[in-house]
Amino acid sequence: MQNFHQIVYGALVSIIVLRSVYIVLWVYPWLRGLGYTSLSVFLMGFFFWNVDNIFCDKLRGLREKMPPVVGAVTQFHAWWHIFTGLGSYLHILLSLYTRTLFLKYRPKVKFVFGIWPILLVEPPKQH
Repeated sequence: MQNFHQIVYGALVSIIVLRSVYIVLWVYPWLRGLGYTSLSVFLMGFFFWNVDNIFCDKLRGLREKMPPVVGAVTQFHAWWHIFTGLGSYLHILLSLYTRTLFLKYRPKVKFVFGIWPILLVEPPKQH
């Protein structure tokens, strides 16, 4: 059953990725950086998830021999949650940005504390 879950999840993500690639290549090409960053972060999480699934027993055995701090850092399932969460957040930001542009609003990406991106939206200019 787990393989079915992975295949369906991968198919759904692939559809979203193809749509996003189309948008950043042909509709809003200046958003390539945000699009590719969200995709890269998400794929990194997907990679960790698969490593954890394939090598779970071996990793568990290694963790038992490691100091607790090192063992905690090698919990790839946890890294999957962190990276896919961040990648998903960045993709939502990209989707909101493209939607507000389409609606003729003026979105701007700002960074809270210089690191966390958020979207600020100004209403369309009145003529």
